[in-house]
Formats: sequence, C-alpha cells, structure tokens
Amino acid sequence: SNSSAESLDRLYPAVGSTRPPRKRTTSQCKSEPPLLRTSKRTIYTAGRPPWYNEHGTQSKEAFVIGLGGGSASGKTTVATMIIEALDVPWVVLLSMDSFYKVLTKQQQEQAASNDFNFDHPDAFDFDLIIATLKKLKQGKSVKIPIYDFTTHSRKKEWKTLYGANVIIFEGIMAFADKELLKLLDLKIFVDTDSDIRLVRRLRRDISERGRDIEGVIKQYNKFVKPAFDQYIQPTMRLADIVVPRGSGNTVAIDLIVQHVHSQLEERELSVRAALASAHQCHPLPQTLSVLKSTPQVRGMHTIIRNKETSRDEFIFYSKRLMRLLIEHALSLLPFQSCTVQTPQGQDYEGRTYSGKQITGVSILRAGETMEPALRAVCKDVRIGTILIQTNCNTGEPELHYLRLPKDISEDHVILMDCTVSTGAAAMMAVRVLLDHDVPEDKIFLLSLLMAEMGVHSVAYAFPRVKIITTAVDKKVNDLFRIIPGIGNFGDRYFGTDAPPDWSDDEDALST
Repeated sequence: SNSSAESLDRLYPAVGSTRPPRKRTTSQCKSEPPLLRTSKRTIYTAGRPPWYNEHGTQSKEAFVIGLGGGSASGKTTVATMIIEALDVPWVVLLSMDSFYKVLTKQQQEQAASNDFNFDHPDAFDFDLIIATLKKLKQGKSVKIPIYDFTTHSRKKEWKTLYGANVIIFEGIMAFADKELLKLLDLKIFVDTDSDIRLVRRLRRDISERGRDIEGVIKQYNKFVKPAFDQYIQPTMRLADIVVPRGSGNTVAIDLIVQHVHSQLEERELSVRAALASAHQCHPLPQTLSVLKSTPQVRGMHTIIRNKETSRDEFIFYSKRLMRLLIEHALSLLPFQSCTVQTPQGQDYEGRTYSGKQITGVSILRAGETMEPALRAVCKDVRIGTILIQTNCNTGEPELHYLRLPKDISEDHVILMDCTVSTGAAAMMAVRVLLDHDVPEDKIFLLSLLMAEMGVHSVAYAFPRVKIITTAVDKKVNDLFRIIPGIGNFGDRYFGTDAPPDWSDDEDALST
C-alpha cells in the first residue's frame, strides 16, 4: 500500500547514503549491581575507567553496536557471546524490548487477545530510544523503562544505566529509523532460519511470558512473519555485517570482536598521567578553603600523620578533625537574615540556611568515615554513596556503584573523601553528581588532606565546586602518594593491610 511505502521511505535511508565522520568520545557505566553471567565466567559491568579528560569534559564516545534481526533470531545470545569474547568489563546491553510504547486501554484489550501488532515500527518509542542512546554516548545517566510482557505495560519503577566503553543495542527494529542508525558505529544483522525462530518463539512465549500455543501461532502468522518480511528483512542491506546461523557462527563473532578491540585501542586514555602534568604551576584557586591551622589543628595532624600512632588514637583524632571540617564547610553555605523572638519577648536578628536541604555523598570506602560527623551537625541529613576504586593494573579510578537520594539536584551536596592526591576519583564523583543535575556551585568537596595536584585538577575542571580541607601538602610522588602525607587512610582507620600499590585518594581494587 501507499501508506506502507511512505512508512518505509521515512524509516530507511537510501542505500549507500553517507554521513560526515563523527568524533569519538567516552561515556559511563551502569549504576545497579551489573553482572553478566555467561557459561564461562561472570563479567562485572559496573566498574569503568574515567569518561572525561583532565579538563573535566567528555573525552571519548562509547562504541555502539547495533544488533538487528527477526524475533527469536538469537540477538541476545550473540550479544552475550560478543561481550564474553571482548573481555571488556565496561559494557551496557540495551534491549529495544524496553521501549515499547505505553498502550491505550483499547490496545491493552487487543494485546490480551493477541490482536495487537508488537512487530510494527509504530509499536516502539523511537524518540525515547534515540534520546537514551545519545545521553549514554555523552556520558549521561539514563532511566530505562521496564516492560512487563505478561501485562503488556511498563512497570512503575525504571532502572538507571550509565554508558560504557561498548554499548550493545539489540532489537528487531534496531535499523528501522534514520536518526537511530546515525548513532550506531557497527551494525550487525543476525540471520536465522524462520523455522528455528518460530520454535524458539514458541518455547520462550509459553514458558516465560505465560502465553498459550494457539495464541503464539496466531500472533506469529498475523503479525510476526508479515512484519519480518516487510520491515525487518529489508534492513539487512543496511548492516555492516550479516551473521548467518546466529550464535552458531563463531567465526563471524570472532571477526566482530577483533574489530571492536581495534576501535577500543584508539580510545585509550590515562587520566592520572594527564592530571599529573597539568595546571601545577598556578597559585591555589579561590574556590579552596583551608581550615585555619591553629595549634590544636596542627597537633591533631601531628598525631594522625605519625606512623607510630595506634589505631584507636588515629580514629579518635581523625573524627575530631572531621567534625571541625564539617562545621567549617557548613559556614560556607548560603544564609539569609531571619528575625526570631526570644523567650524574653525580644527580637533577635539571626541567620538561617537559605537552601532547600543538604545531602551528604561519601566516596567509599574512606569517605563513609565522615558520615557520622555530618549526621552529628546536620539534622535529618540524607546520605548517598559512590564506590570508586583504583584498578591495580591500569592505576585508573573506576566507578563501581552509586546510590543517590531522589531529587538530589535541588540540594547542596557535601561530597566526602578523606584524602585527595591526583583528584582523579574526586573528579569522577563530581562528574556523577553533575550527571544527576546537581549544579556545580552547589557541590562542596570535603577532604581531611589534599595534595596541591588534586586541588588544581578539581578546580581547573570544575571551577565552581568549593574545595574544603584541613591541610594541603605540596607533593605527590611517582606512585601518586601524597608527600609527606598521611598513609592509606582507609587501611589505617579500618585496620586492614594496604596493598602494595595503594594510592591516597582511592582504595585499591581487590579481586
């Protein structure tokens, strides 16, 4: 029909159409406990290296693989095999099935009787898909709807994802939109025999989605097969690689993996090395506020810096310093004039906090030791956590987990870490807060001890972030340890043994 022809023309670009080359930059990672279990091993898809450069701006894009093919062709299995063979821990697998449109009441009734066409381009929310992939490539956090195939509706809760070095986007209509195609760096079509696809669909829909055999066959003959012939199979010509037999074609998968590896090698970046050589000859920034070095403060530093200090004393005097640091930071929050009446009936011209509320975010694990001091002086303060650890092989910080309160974008955020040397972990944590729409000038980075390098790095990348500490040391050695320093704060505080290649501002990753 003419309408079908117009629909195809709208969706598919002309064969051989070209577009200008795009710059490549990085993104981020999943925020949930992201594990991918395969037959051979478990891949941790949470931890990832920095997705920005020493300027605090995005440095690279993710490499996006599009996986298209008919229903039950084995796209997810192929995606899993690619991820496993890549041996890259920072991967996001995004399914098009999450982006079915919300059905009207009438459409819900049609779906219940297997009379709604889920295999038509109009069944998918392409605007949301495109916006989501763009944000992932830009290093932004995204919320993904969770679709319930039993009730044919979206669940109330959404899941949060970050981008990664590699994003695999799979779905039957993965190539069925011009704008979506522009976001895909590699397009793979999984070509599987129709009889095999039908058998797989019968098994899946009956066992996993609660359908009966008559309903599955009815839907297949009425919608699935015609949609494949009209909308899906024609997109095979747009693919860079066609994989016959799906997951059984190990040769094709090996070639794909080799190509992706070559692309990832072009995206290598060492943030620590760049930070070590940047911005180090400048005066300390105005955004830095150092607690006044009174004899009391100097005395406490003498105790906690002394390698002979017992763990009990180290904890006691660290807590005292934390309390002073928190109190000092709170004095820098915005306040406004306020008049109250005293019990004697007299007016008192005072001050009151002019923001909405305060949220504390600790960079695990050492940063959480500052939480009690914050709770002691801020009533009903909300607490979030970010887990950033150093990869022992690369020396780079990696984001492994985050949990932030809702509506954090409206708060002043106290970001807590006990020591900051290069500033790499602090920059990553600030970037996470910015991705959750926290204004830069509402972020307060607190640390008991900082190196000048870390101060410069954070201030240069994020000039409106307020940096607050009790002391600044001059140097960082070749292993990125603060000199004279305090040692590994987390190990001294918790009584654990420091790994041989620890750094000051992140606890080393241990596996």
